[in-house]
Formats: sequence, C-alpha cells, structure tokens
Amino acid sequence: MKVKATLIGFSAILMWSLLALFTAASGTMPPFQLSAICFSIGSIPGLVVLALKPERLALLRQPAKVWIVGIAGLFGYHFLYFTALRNAPAVEAGLIAYLWPLLIVVGSALLPGERLRWYHVAGAICGLAGTILIVARNGVQFDDAYVMGYSAALACAFTWSGYSLLTRRFEAVSTDVVTGFCLATAALSFLCHLGLETTVWPETATQWIAVAGLGLLPVGAAFYAWDYGVKNGNIQILGVASYAAPVLSTLVLIAFGFAEPSWRIALACLFVTGGAVLAAKDIIFRHRPVETQPAE
Repeated sequence: MKVKATLIGFSAILMWSLLALFTAASGTMPPFQLSAICFSIGSIPGLVVLALKPERLALLRQPAKVWIVGIAGLFGYHFLYFTALRNAPAVEAGLIAYLWPLLIVVGSALLPGERLRWYHVAGAICGLAGTILIVARNGVQFDDAYVMGYSAALACAFTWSGYSLLTRRFEAVSTDVVTGFCLATAALSFLCHLGLETTVWPETATQWIAVAGLGLLPVGAAFYAWDYGVKNGNIQILGVASYAAPVLSTLVLIAFGFAEPSWRIALACLFVTGGAVLAAKDIIFRHRPVETQPAE
C-alpha cells in the first residue's frame, strides 16, 4: 500500500516535468490569468467524480484548518512564486524556491511515525546539487537589490513544504477536497489577474492545447496524485524524488527541440538518480526474511 501510494505521488512529479514544455507552448498569457484558467480546468475531473457520485460531496465537509492549509498551499505557493519572479532574476528565485524538497525531507522528522535518517538528507542534498546544475547553468549571482524577490522565493519554498507536511497530518481527509482547493485557487488567481495584469488570450490552437494540457496534468491531476502520495506514501522518498522534476523537464524540452543536450544535464541526472536511490535504499534493498526449513 505504501509503495503504491509513493508511486502515485511520484506520478505528480512526472506530470510537473511537463510544466515547462506546456508553459513554453502556451504563448504569452500572464501568470495569474494562466493560473486561473489552469486551476479551473484542473478542478473538472474532481467535479465530474462528484457529479457521478454525489454521496462523496459529504467528504468536502472538513474543518476550517483543512481548507486554510489547502488553499494557502496551492494559491500561496503560486502567488509567492510569481511575486518572486517579478522581483528577482528567474535563476536565483527558482533555486531558492526549489529548496522545498529538502525542507520536506528534513521537516518529515517532525511527523508522527517518521524517522529521518542520514541517507534521506544525503539523498536530498544530491538532488539539490543536480537541480543547481540544471537551473544555474549560466551562473548564479545574488544581489541585495532583489531581496524582496529572494524573500518571496524562500517563503514559497516554506509554503509548499509546509503544505505537503501538514497534508500528511490530514491523512484521514479524502483527496476529493483538492477539487475545492483548485476552485478556490482559480478564483483568487482571477482576482489577482484583474488587479495586476492585462488579459492576453492564446492565438493558436496549439497554444490552447498547451493550456488545456497544463490544466489537466501539471496544474490538475498532479495535485490530486501528490495529495494521495504524501498522505499514504513515503514522504521522504517523495521529497528527494521531487528533484527529478527540473531534470526531467529539461530532458522533455530537449526531446521537443526547446533545449540542447549537455554534460551538465548528464551529470544532473546522475546526481538526482543517485540521490533518489540513496533515499529509497530501505525500499530498494530491503532484506527479505530468511525462510526456515521445517524440521523433519
């Protein structure tokens, strides 16, 4: 059961690896407008399930703290991430924001029934090294002038890691509530779009398909899979495995002609894969009990 849930959680990471490709193909739609549309699309599968099984509507009756954590996690992360990109260079902001897998691994020690081992932390650090190779391929330079953007990126990392860890504490809460989180995030993103952005619509069918792909997978189904994974799977392995997203994303961009292969990518794959294997060594290399022969 735990292995299956961990694999479902990992499917979210695979879907997030398509984020850059779909975003690049979606045109020039401003981020909050894109977020509002994608989260609206992302809520459709959940709404279909609730329409077909109306008895599951009762599962949406949850304490206020569940809704606060869920909406703060999904909307808060995206709001802070967009704020960071508006107020700091994308490379530095992205690196700081991508501390969240490491924070999940370290923070998991605070969860009931979890034990943080040295190889979990070592695996997360290997994954971070791989991410740095990918994201900072043109160098990194932190400047005091962008402290607001850096602060928003750091808050972004703590927001998503905090959401993931707190979600584990709500393991009895059905994943159906993610539908509500998506709808609330879509509404709040729309309000931010009205106040901060100029509306830009996709101009081609390809761009509309990319927007639909974003809403159905990395900004849709991925959140349902992640919710189930962190509640029922191995959260430390999922935290480390999350560093695969930027590497896989780059490989996808290469496959579709949006990026060029390089030694950095190969080395990053080695770091991320090695870190994931190290963190998951208890599952991959677990000892099977020795079978004893019955006495004759």
